[in-house]
Amino acid sequence: MTSRSAAAAARATVHGYPRQGPNRELKKAIEGYWKGRVGADALRATAAGLRRANWQQLAGAGVHEVPTGDFSYYDHVLDTSVMVGAIPARHRAAVAADQMDGYFAMARGTQDVAPLEMTKWFDTNYHYLVPELGPDTVFAADSTQQVGRLTEALGLGLAARPVLVGPVTYLLLAKPAPGVAAGFDPLTLLDRLLPVYAEVLADLRAAGARWVQLDEPALVQDRSPAVLNAAARAYRDLGTHTDRPQLLVASYFDRLGEALPVLAKAPVEGLALDFTGPAAGNLQDLAAVGGLPGKRLVAGVVDGRNVWINHYEQSLATLGTLLGLAERVDVSSSCSLLHVPLDTGAERDIDPQIVRWLAFARQKTTEIVTLARGLARGTGAIAAELAANRVDLASRAGSALTHDPSVRARAAAVTDADGRRSQPYAERSAAQRAHLRLPLLPTTTIGSFPQTAGLRTARADLRAGRLDAEGYEERISAEIREVLAFQEKAGIDVLVHGEPERNDMVQYFAERLTGYLATQHGWVQSYGTRCVRPPILAGDISRPEPMTVRWTRYAQSLTERPVKGMLTGPVTMLAWSFVRDDQPLGDTARQVALALRDEVTDLEAAGTSVIQVDEPALRETLPLRAAGHAAYLAWATEAFRLTTGGARPGTQIHTHMCYAEFGDILRAIEDLDADVISLEAARSRMQVASELATAGYPREVGPGVYDIHSPRVPDVAEATALLRKGLAAIPAERLWVNPDCGLKTRGWPEVRAALENLVAAAREIRGSLPGGAS
Repeated sequence: MTSRSAAAAARATVHGYPRQGPNRELKKAIEGYWKGRVGADALRATAAGLRRANWQQLAGAGVHEVPTGDFSYYDHVLDTSVMVGAIPARHRAAVAADQMDGYFAMARGTQDVAPLEMTKWFDTNYHYLVPELGPDTVFAADSTQQVGRLTEALGLGLAARPVLVGPVTYLLLAKPAPGVAAGFDPLTLLDRLLPVYAEVLADLRAAGARWVQLDEPALVQDRSPAVLNAAARAYRDLGTHTDRPQLLVASYFDRLGEALPVLAKAPVEGLALDFTGPAAGNLQDLAAVGGLPGKRLVAGVVDGRNVWINHYEQSLATLGTLLGLAERVDVSSSCSLLHVPLDTGAERDIDPQIVRWLAFARQKTTEIVTLARGLARGTGAIAAELAANRVDLASRAGSALTHDPSVRARAAAVTDADGRRSQPYAERSAAQRAHLRLPLLPTTTIGSFPQTAGLRTARADLRAGRLDAEGYEERISAEIREVLAFQEKAGIDVLVHGEPERNDMVQYFAERLTGYLATQHGWVQSYGTRCVRPPILAGDISRPEPMTVRWTRYAQSLTERPVKGMLTGPVTMLAWSFVRDDQPLGDTARQVALALRDEVTDLEAAGTSVIQVDEPALRETLPLRAAGHAAYLAWATEAFRLTTGGARPGTQIHTHMCYAEFGDILRAIEDLDADVISLEAARSRMQVASELATAGYPREVGPGVYDIHSPRVPDVAEATALLRKGLAAIPAERLWVNPDCGLKTRGWPEVRAALENLVAAAREIRGSLPGGAS
């Protein structure tokens, strides 16, 4: 096919769409179901209505082929486990008794049964549920959900493409089930899994699917020859089945690299590739392998992970080059749009000119359709859109918001000495022990306490003018008093004020720093029903005034025990925001670090002797390919040290990380030079403690013993058993006792019980240690 006919064939599509609805209708329905206020049929009806609205919105905007299978009640990887019958043994009875309740039990656990482990989806802030597999796993196809969703879309008269997690990525994301030897490799189950995928594909073809998309993002990471051979085998096997739809294999988030020739040669009809950010190299790589003759290419030229408008002329140049490399080129987002909010049209508090710099899911859909029209009909067909795009790009580039000379001058003046504490860890540690006088196995929490309905109502009333500032502050003061009183009664050693004044650990700070924009309706799914509103980091960053000192000082005035100051670290401030893309990330991180450094100084001046700087995003932001690790970790750890480097030796600096794989950044964790680190460990049964011990990590560690993403309350025996596993790896004088993460999503009854059990477990073990009596 010629380039002209390839252009004429150009169509618009997307990989996936936000699930939660414009007003988080799905979240509210699911949580209502959990509480018994919403029935199963009503929940299904809400979900069906949201799917229908999404498809109709996409089709109405000009998308030619809508995705199905991207919608989920909790997580699409968990949905895949259901599709292939990989139900953990401990959950099989619940699933058999009630499929929906069993599904949520796998996701959240019950009081008696632990949930699946949860971790980050590649380098995003979306969390997936980790499949548990073993040599005895028996797969069985269940395509009910996939076929049902396809049938819904086809019934609306739409062209639809089911989207599934590919078999290789599914196995690479899995872990050995509890009780299975740690050396077990789930990829050895590939030959057992492929017939199940073939059966699902046959079912989808029978239901009317012309194309099915198989997502293989795990192949953009560095992979061994064995993994590449497995990928080749998988798609040779699936591709040679006759009873199947046409197959589109998709990757995103980075270059396919050495996996590209494997998939290009596979007997599949198309590839979907990302051409944004670090994946832009796919363009040269595709040319190097001779393109995709006779195949469909879905070109991801609109960034599905960030909120800035597309540069139309650059995208059209990329698309023009791609025309000669495939039989048919379609236009798409780089990945699923579930990573961005729904619609900028809902934002009323952002300057209208700045809104024109932004594109959420609906605007990105329009961009994709516009580019597809320009590719098919020529730039004259989109002349007005191109002109408006140039104006908006120039407006952003020339804005005073994006360039503050004083901020840039301060960042340029930073020296290496600014990122180093004045004393080495051993000397600081002795000073901190003498000052804080904590027992062995000191207990603490990660920061937040339950965000009750009353607190949320108070914030809403303040915004609406129904509650004045004085009344709001009294409400916050009362909550802090209650949180402090509970912690003292429970026997916790290092207290927190509970963060009742904070809406979100990133947004709270973003609203108090220059250069950030806050949305009112920019919700994005983080996991399950947990939605966040990532702020938009649009310009140069500075701190006009203290952000946390007032409430931390107030909390400390209520107790003789130390109260931690709580800050969100610079890397997490970037990772959990939509960050500017017009300068290197390291430059932006340095600006944020300097603003936070000022906050550390003010907290110390107010008498705070323990300060926690959370960096849960340090691991998730690690580039997917090893070639980028060193440069990233250099600026990321520098930013943390710049935040804390001015702290006095006697100030104990904590950091916190959760729900990620830490084994490959242990050296970087040490380079942070924090005095204490707390980490998620409950679901992984203290795996990180062993990893830290093996790496010789020399500082104090708090591996979590309470999984706060589950409603179940660990009893004293369970917490004690986890602590003993921790003690097998970490000496008692360096071991802390804490939950996995903050408690804002939990209710007070379970928090009280869990923390009381946690303290009892610490005291039980402390009493058995030499010199450890409470």
